Amino acid sequence: MRTMTAFVVPEAQANTVEPARVPVPQIGADELLVRIKAVGVGIHDSYFLPSDAAYPFPAGIEAAGVVEAVGSQVEGRHLGERIAFVSSMQVKGGTWAEYAAVRADSMILPIPDGLDFVQAAAIPVAGSTALRAMCTLPPIPAGGSIFVAGASGAIGTFAIQLARLRGWRVAASASRRNHDYLAALGATMIVDYHEASWPDRIRSWAPDGVDAALAVPPHTSTDSLTVVKNGGTVVTISGDKPTTERGVKVILPSFGVDVSEGMRELFDQVGRGEIRLEIEHVYPFDQAPMALAKVQTRHARGKLVLSLTGD
Repeated sequence: MRTMTAFVVPEAQANTVEPARVPVPQIGADELLVRIKAVGVGIHDSYFLPSDAAYPFPAGIEAAGVVEAVGSQVEGRHLGERIAFVSSMQVKGGTWAEYAAVRADSMILPIPDGLDFVQAAAIPVAGSTALRAMCTLPPIPAGGSIFVAGASGAIGTFAIQLARLRGWRVAASASRRNHDYLAALGATMIVDYHEASWPDRIRSWAPDGVDAALAVPPHTSTDSLTVVKNGGTVVTISGDKPTTERGVKVILPSFGVDVSEGMRELFDQVGRGEIRLEIEHVYPFDQAPMALAKVQTRHARGKLVLSLTGD
């Protein structure tokens, strides 16, 4: 039996990872076997696990790599293909490993020539989440406005730029050290969430309130709601409780929306340099616990990535 190195969650609710030798997953007829080259790191990686996971369980849900085997019922994929993917709730294990089994109906994206594996691994979860949040919003005309709370992370980085491409004015919050970064992305009103008066600054910038808001970190929806115009919308990325106040609806992203076309375009835009991809740090694979600890602080700028080969 072939084995591989993986970083595993040792037991249910452990919220930690540790190295282990585990079997290379055996693929079914509707699956691919992918040799992992780089892994996108997310705060969810140690706990977003299938309910029937067998421990120790390889962590992770997004990666980039090379197709090594193709199931007999899989169409449109070939050996040696470079792909990036999201493979959540896969009972055969996650992506923090040398190999992963990927269902053919997962979000699978060919990697454009202009992107390497590290870059490609940083896009799938953050990019698709930002796109789904945008699709959940009601129509906002060019010249409209949006507020992004907790905007310096991977999702906020994409959200600001996607909003600007739609012709929207963008206000955003982050710690002061990230203000120049957000301005470079296209935000025109930037506030420090540590300051109690930040909502007043947003309301001065948009006296009637912004059209909508994206509340990226947990527990930011209530404050975001205060700067949205009557009847507007707040999309809560981290699952704050849906509610309604002044006709402003706090809602979850629509995860049933098909964003595959938008994701292919996003990969191309990043490859062409039209959208900035921010990777704060690339960790060698053996430093996976350090990467997890960093992302759990919720203070990473952009994305963290694990590299298995240095490619």
